[in-house]
Amino acid sequence: MYPNIITLVLFCIAAGFTPGPNNILGSYQGFNFGIKKSLPLIAGVTFGYTFLLVVLAAGLITVFRTYPLLQIILKILGSGFLIYLAYKIAFKNKIEQRSVSNPVNFFDTFTFQFINPKGVIIGITSISTFVEAGSNYLLHSFVVIGVSSCVAITSITSWCLLGKFLRRFATNEKFIQIFNYVMSFLLIVCVTMFYI
Repeated sequence: MYPNIITLVLFCIAAGFTPGPNNILGSYQGFNFGIKKSLPLIAGVTFGYTFLLVVLAAGLITVFRTYPLLQIILKILGSGFLIYLAYKIAFKNKIEQRSVSNPVNFFDTFTFQFINPKGVIIGITSISTFVEAGSNYLLHSFVVIGVSSCVAITSITSWCLLGKFLRRFATNEKFIQIFNYVMSFLLIVCVTMFYI
């Protein structure tokens, strides 16, 4: 049996449900496009983060420890991408007047997990803290990856539902634009928090 299951679950809940790039994008997506069109985002985040943990458990964490510059480069790339997304969200109506039929695809959100600064940092922390080296390495890896995956799908789905719920209060275009500005601002706050 895995000895630190309660601590692991609490850590995953705290890390997964707090505002971050995935959750803010999930709220934005649910608000603007509804749950059905948010399914690719939900699947991309869940499977992408799970695969990130598998890769970290398989040895990437050793590469990050050996070459810390690689983690810094990923952090900068992820931050740049988030700033770009914040711009697109804030000025969505000005950039494109047409309706978007497929706003997010699975592949984009899946690959984003590998440059998402919060996700990478939490993934490294999860594997290095909750997976013991030795004979139980494989078992502990499965437990950490399983719990993290369950929390990831629950978290991103909850944030998409929150966005969908808030849409009920969107009675005019001004409210929608303000919501998009707030989501854009929160993404920028996420980026600055990575460097504080």
